[in-house]
Order: sequence, then structure tokens, then C-alpha cells
Amino acid sequence: MKHCGIIASVLLFVFLTLSLSGCWNRRELDTLAIVSGVALDKPKETDQIMITTQIIKPSQIKPTSSSGGETGGSSPYFNLTETGTSLFETIRKMTETCSRKLYWPHNHIIIISWDLAEEGIRKYMDLFIRDPEARLLVFILISKGQAKDILEEKPDLKKIPAMEIAEIVKASGATSFAPQITLKDFSERLLSKTTSPVAPIILLTGEGKGKRAHVAGTAVFKQDKLVGELDEIETRGFLWVAGKIKSGIINVECLQGKGQNSLEIIRANKKIIPEIKDGHISITIKIKEEGNLVNQMNNKDLSEPAAWEDLKKRQAAAIEGEIRAALKKAQELNTDIFGFGDSIHKKYPELWKEIEPKWDELFPSLETNVVVDAKLHHPGKLTKPLYPAEES
Repeated sequence: MKHCGIIASVLLFVFLTLSLSGCWNRRELDTLAIVSGVALDKPKETDQIMITTQIIKPSQIKPTSSSGGETGGSSPYFNLTETGTSLFETIRKMTETCSRKLYWPHNHIIIISWDLAEEGIRKYMDLFIRDPEARLLVFILISKGQAKDILEEKPDLKKIPAMEIAEIVKASGATSFAPQITLKDFSERLLSKTTSPVAPIILLTGEGKGKRAHVAGTAVFKQDKLVGELDEIETRGFLWVAGKIKSGIINVECLQGKGQNSLEIIRANKKIIPEIKDGHISITIKIKEEGNLVNQMNNKDLSEPAAWEDLKKRQAAAIEGEIRAALKKAQELNTDIFGFGDSIHKKYPELWKEIEPKWDELFPSLETNVVVDAKLHHPGKLTKPLYPAEES
């Protein structure tokens, strides 16, 4: 029995030793070119694709000094550009000028130029969606101008431009003037038969060293082709309906039309209700929103119940106006960016089989009703306006 115990112990030791031998497919850091951002452009007068990848140099990422600047050394990234006939071929060609294989799990953004998006981007999205190494949570952006130019702008707060742009996209939720669209979001809309894809617009503003990446507005697609855009107000109207409002400021005129009140959006939710009456289809959009008064720029005494109720009505009217602007633009472009078709499909699956083939004919004239329930909470620490009566 003693010998059996010794043999069992030896076998257990050997098994545990083999299990600790490491990962069979591991890759060392010094063999990888870590991609933090990628830009897709269309070279002039060719049918090729131009790809720019932003590659991190780990050895050059150093802590910042007490003054906020870098402690010296060369740039912690470099941009690599190649042109080819297909996305995969062009990426592979980069190994001719880069000694390491591109590594995609740490990519933050995919920027697509306006010209390329107008031609159709399904064939370019396929690789990023299909490749298991690429993350589905990477942000998609559409650039006005060359996409590669965005990656060449020096960052202010982050060391890597692509990382700073990703943070700008996240911060855009404070105004809700741009959607936050990941590769997952975009691919789901791309695969839908009715719901059109959208993506935030990015462009460079300013001159010379004062140039900054600016994210605002929405690029609107029909299937995989860019067909138009929403401005900032129309974008927020779209986000109300999509249920993606995070925050923002609504400016409304005071009762006498002199001066404004700024209202902060605290929270919001939506409900889309398809209805059929006498064979006629309509969509009712119900919005519930809560906000606070954050800035009064007039002398109206809002402690009066009638004045406070009027402010709430103006708040609701402003929200409805933004939604109406988005509905109007989407119907002009004939792009169901709101997912109304999917809502009808869920509630009336049998009817949807009949109307799906002609949804493009029905959507531009689809009847929509907007109902906004806006609540306004406390006015802050002030109960009376700071503005004197004579300034009204």
C-alpha cells in the first residue's frame, strides 16, 4: 500500500507540472506591433484602399512630469500607411515596413473617410467583425476630410492620439450631440434589413498647432453607404428616440422671450409604440425626461408656480422640437435610423411580412406622434433671480 501511495504522488506531481507549462500560443510583447487606432481612406483616382495604423511604442511610454508634459524621449507612437487592393492584403503588406506583426486587441477607434463611406463600407467592416483578434467595442467614426489626418494630430491630454479620440467620444455623452457607436452597434444595424447604420462625425477644427479633433453630428447610412448627416440638434433628437441620452443642456426662452434658462438633462427613457388603426400604421414616441434648472439668464421669478409650470412646458416643447427635426431629416433621407421597422416586426409579425418589402415606400410618409413628459426638479440654491427687473 505504501508503494501505491508513492506512485500516486509521483503521478500527481508530473500531471501538475505539465499543467503549469504555460500557454502554447503565447506571444511576447517584443514581437508585437500594438495597434491603437486605424484610419481608412480612398486614394484619389484609384480603386484601392489606403490604411493608416497607429502603433504604440511601449518602451517610449513614460510618466508625465509634474508640469503635465512628457519627460522627454521620442514619440510613444508612430503611424504606418499602406495602400492595396483589399483590406487584408494591405494590412499584411505592412510587415514589409514594420518588423512586427500587427496586434489588434488594444485598438480603440476605426476612422473611415467620408469619400470611402459614400462608396460603401461593408467589405471593409467584414474583416474587423470576422477576425477574432479585433474587439467589437472599438468606436466607429466618419471623418470629414482624410481619416489619416485625424491620427496625425498631436494629443493634449493622452500620449496616444487614438486613445484621446476614444476619450472624446466617451465624453460626448455630456452634450448628447454625437452618438457613441461601437463596431458591435454598427454591425447589428448593418445586418438589419430595415434599421439604418449611423456613426459619429469627426473633423479637425482650428488652424496650425491649434487644430483639434472635434466630434459632433451623425453620419447616416442607407445599408452600407453614407447618404447624409444629422446636425447636433437633429442628432440629439435621434438619441432621444434611440434611448441613448445621457446628459446635456436644453436652452429655453423665458416667458417674456427675453433671456434664456439652461436646463440640465438628468435622466431620460423612451418607449416606441407601433399602432394600426383601419389599416393605417403610425408610431407613437413617448419620452420621459427629468432635469434641473442650472442657469437662469433673466429676471423671471421662477418660484411662482405658474412660471415653473411654464418652464416645464417649454422644456417639453424643446425636446419635441429636437425629435421632430430628427424625424424630418431621416424621412427626407429615407433611412429608418430609429428602428421603427423592427418595432412593428416585434408587435405585428404577420403584418410585417406584408409590409417589409415596401418599407422604403412607407417610411418617408410614416405618421409619427411625439409625447413628452418632462419633469423639472429643484432650482438649486437660488429661489429668486439675480437679474434686476429693469434688465428684463
